[in-house]
Amino acid sequence: MPARKELEFRNLKPRSKPFKLSDGGGLFLLVQPSGSKLWRLAYRFAGRQKLLALGNYPLVSLADARTARDTAKKLIAVGTDPSELRKSEKQARKISHANTFMTVASECLEKWKAEGSSPRTLKKKSWLLEFAVRDFGGRPIAEIRPAELLESLRKVESRGRYETALRIRSVVGEVLRYAVATGRAERDITVDLRKALVTPRVKHHAAVTEPSQIGALLRAIDGFDGHYSTCAALRMAPLVFVRPGELRLAEWSEIDFKSKIWRIPGKRMKMGLDHIVPLSKQAIAILTDLKAITGSSRLIFPSTRSWQRPISENTLNAALRRLGYSKNEMTTHGFRSMASTRLNESGKFSADAIERQLAHQERSEVRRAYNAAQYLPERTEMMQEWANYLDEFRMLSPPKKA
Repeated sequence: MPARKELEFRNLKPRSKPFKLSDGGGLFLLVQPSGSKLWRLAYRFAGRQKLLALGNYPLVSLADARTARDTAKKLIAVGTDPSELRKSEKQARKISHANTFMTVASECLEKWKAEGSSPRTLKKKSWLLEFAVRDFGGRPIAEIRPAELLESLRKVESRGRYETALRIRSVVGEVLRYAVATGRAERDITVDLRKALVTPRVKHHAAVTEPSQIGALLRAIDGFDGHYSTCAALRMAPLVFVRPGELRLAEWSEIDFKSKIWRIPGKRMKMGLDHIVPLSKQAIAILTDLKAITGSSRLIFPSTRSWQRPISENTLNAALRRLGYSKNEMTTHGFRSMASTRLNESGKFSADAIERQLAHQERSEVRRAYNAAQYLPERTEMMQEWANYLDEFRMLSPPKKA
């Protein structure tokens, strides 16, 4: 009988109108004019007539359809509506997919893009997130455990990439905090791993710090024969002592010549917070001269190849090499160490003002309220004094060799 019934269903031919063939217990096969054959289960629940789809024939065989019918009947017997159960399961799957680490990470990337993060920053964060996505991207973000994340990071550490592991933990933490804010995770589990990863040895940037040596470097910079953007950026670097990326990406819209202030937006700062750089008269003079050349560009220091692109990451370090300074003697980042060393040793300015000008933001909960203009009067005086110091250093002769 079952074989004959199976053959009967298989041989059904479509008609001009839909028709159905019953198998008993509410199960029937609906045959459409198009030729498709659909399993349906008719049942009553809470006094209402309902219909449950059980799949397409022959993908779902007669035996499978009967099993599905019997399962549905058991649910009805215990007071569960199989249609509502299916809806809730479908919704649960949808929510689960929306809550995977990969989905939340993708949302974060879109959020960072909307907030103005540079393409370079987005590319770097996307690359870092790929390490985590490969290991648990399809998992609900709330189910990921600290030990699981640590195991993933240890894979990176095992290749000697300690700094990369720390950066992955940091960007994963950003995703987790976003998940907490959007109700898809309870907490940021990266907090549990702060002491679990290898801390790489700090690499100090080479810097010239002795006054006479600073003078020699400044004179060499003044005599540098290169592209105007490079020359101007090289002369500005010691005056403003910002990070190299903050300098080379500077835009004219950020400069207030009247107030003699450079406002760097948080999206370009390491700590993600707006930063104010008071401009000395020496810095204003350099910018005024340069504006006559690059003022029609959005960028203050455009590339030699395109005014829509800034000078490259290696431009200023390459210029220092041309001036005869090796990477072990001086780097563009070293201008920060130069200023920090000399200003702290001068004793004329508070350590807090110097640290704020260096944009060394404290991350503690107590001091989260960041004020970009904090210590600004002292910092304004300090930046002019520092520019004057540099002029004095420029006049110093290097010590004679014995």
